[in-house]
Amino acid sequence: MVNNKSLQKIKIGFVPTRRNIFSATAAIEFADKTRKKLDELGINYVDIKEVNDDGLFYDDDGLEKITQKFKAAAIDGLFIANENFGTEYEVARLAAKFNVPVLLWGPKDEAPAPDGSRRRDTQCGLFAIGKVLRHFNVPFTYIRNSDIADPSFSRGVIDFVKVCNVVKTFRNTRVLQIGPRPFDFWSVIVNEGELLEKFGIQLSPIPLGELTSYMNDLIKKNDPRISETKDTFRKWADIKIKEDDFTKVAALKLAMQDKMKQYGCNCGTIQCWTELQREIGILPYASEALLQTEGLPVTCETDINGAISEVLAESATLGDEKALFADVNCRHPENENGELLQHLGTFAFQTAKNRPVLPPSHFVFDYPGSAAFQAKDGTYTLVRFDGDHGKYSMLLGNAKTCAGPYEQGTYAWFEFKDLNRFEAKYVYGPYIHHMAGVRADVVPILAEAGKYINVEPDYFDPIKDKVAAYWYGDYESILTDK
Repeated sequence: MVNNKSLQKIKIGFVPTRRNIFSATAAIEFADKTRKKLDELGINYVDIKEVNDDGLFYDDDGLEKITQKFKAAAIDGLFIANENFGTEYEVARLAAKFNVPVLLWGPKDEAPAPDGSRRRDTQCGLFAIGKVLRHFNVPFTYIRNSDIADPSFSRGVIDFVKVCNVVKTFRNTRVLQIGPRPFDFWSVIVNEGELLEKFGIQLSPIPLGELTSYMNDLIKKNDPRISETKDTFRKWADIKIKEDDFTKVAALKLAMQDKMKQYGCNCGTIQCWTELQREIGILPYASEALLQTEGLPVTCETDINGAISEVLAESATLGDEKALFADVNCRHPENENGELLQHLGTFAFQTAKNRPVLPPSHFVFDYPGSAAFQAKDGTYTLVRFDGDHGKYSMLLGNAKTCAGPYEQGTYAWFEFKDLNRFEAKYVYGPYIHHMAGVRADVVPILAEAGKYINVEPDYFDPIKDKVAAYWYGDYESILTDK
């Protein structure tokens, strides 16, 4: 169930519409029913009741009033509710004024009256509106023509709010880049100019020294937040490292957090080895884990597109599920469709199946500062945003956790429907060995958001038709073979 507080993050402009040749009384009645349902669902919406006597949209006078109101409110999405046939050119004119996701729906028509007359003709109007939105080059999301009480309406509206959150978050993403990429990691090369020009995504690069000197100052001044951060770590994990190293882990977390705030960033990435260890003597992964836990994703090896992948994954859940960030590493020794996803500690603590530990070292790097636990069992959405040669896409799909050997660090074994197909997607690219994941099925949300952010979904299983069916009213899990 979606948290009502999470739904409040997104503001929807509610636009019930009608056409004059059909019953205004019926349109008003169904608009009010729609409002009541939105209230029950906890949707944060801006209404238009004061634009005219019936609180419906159908003319140029309403267009001007609604445009001004919605711009002043800074809406994140537009919900066109076609309460009878609707005025297709007016709603298209309105939608074209806002660069936000658009939801189209209309309540199912009643049976004709005994005399053969009909009051609303809503479905026919939906066809007209869809066509005119296309003429205006306005992308939109459609919920099937249904009764207000139908579960497809409630689910569709809530999912649309999630889509709006993905789009809003993506368009406002600013990544703190701490240090250049490690020399050996050519795979994380990105085009900073393209990310800005195509998507509005900004990078805020700083040298490692700016971070480490700031961190050392926090320790030197005995910043009281260090002690508080250590207490927070203890709530989440068993601490198996020396006290001086633990102080560094807490101070590094605060330093990254403060730098993200200073540069207005909602996520970050860091050159995690090996210069960092020479300067401060610890690994950054446990610090990253706590930042992940608190909703500030940070990735390793200066993987900027990986950070964007995490932002996409978490925003599709309205932030209710925290992400794991993993290396896609090796095949399962026994399960032909099993694969290891792991890292040295970059999973959010909320994802832990067992009590996390901050161990003295990790087999890859003999330094303190990693975290260790197995991720919770369940079905995850896995996503990788990436691109090259000017083309960008999201690799998307679902996988279920499965049993597998113990691994140091943070890890989970996943079973895919066809690991060979998944592997081939990665090898042929444009993806690399890092992937974000959340314990929720948000593939349809991310795929739908793609049409608004100009990022093509690329499925590692042949589920394109199933994802489309999800939005058109087939609410069986897209994981099933039905």
